[in-house]
Amino acid sequence: MKRICVFCGSNAGHNPRYRAAAEDLGRRLAADGIELVYGGGNVGLMGAVADACLAAGGTVTGVIPEALMGKEVAGRHVDHRTLTRLEVVDSMHTRKARMAELADGFIALPGGFGTFEEFCEILTWGQLGFHVKPMGLLNLNGFYDPLLALFDRAVDEGFLRAPNRAMALAAGSLDELLAAMRAYRPEPVSKWLKEERQL
Repeated sequence: MKRICVFCGSNAGHNPRYRAAAEDLGRRLAADGIELVYGGGNVGLMGAVADACLAAGGTVTGVIPEALMGKEVAGRHVDHRTLTRLEVVDSMHTRKARMAELADGFIALPGGFGTFEEFCEILTWGQLGFHVKPMGLLNLNGFYDPLLALFDRAVDEGFLRAPNRAMALAAGSLDELLAAMRAYRPEPVSKWLKEERQL
């Protein structure tokens, strides 16, 4: 993996462990020579991971919709002109597609609706065979336990196949998650798509 896209909150959350983990991730990517791709902001966990990666000598590419430039979140303007590269795009949809195009893998830190949506959409693209890149949740403090339980419930209720559920990697530590992502081998989906078309 030469580039990893990180999805995370534009807020830092109440638990200081989340910001510390974002900073650890940024430093780790820099140390491993992996470029960070992310949503381009300087606020919350987004700013923490990018700032830490840059401070450690890493390469950071931000992709941000023009509509968010200069907006204020938690008392700070959303902007990040110190990045290695900042791409300003026309929409949130373009942003997600561009980040997916650039990245070789995806990690979700804690966040809100945007983070959940970005991770679930990239999972869906993987399920459909649009990419074969690893996708992982850094499950700090059990933050993603309810979402993982929902994925399991979807399997139990017949809405999700177990092999597709297994595409959502999760670990409580960064070392475990990166190891799982490096070992990831996606299941071919062509047979599933053929069967679905025949229903």
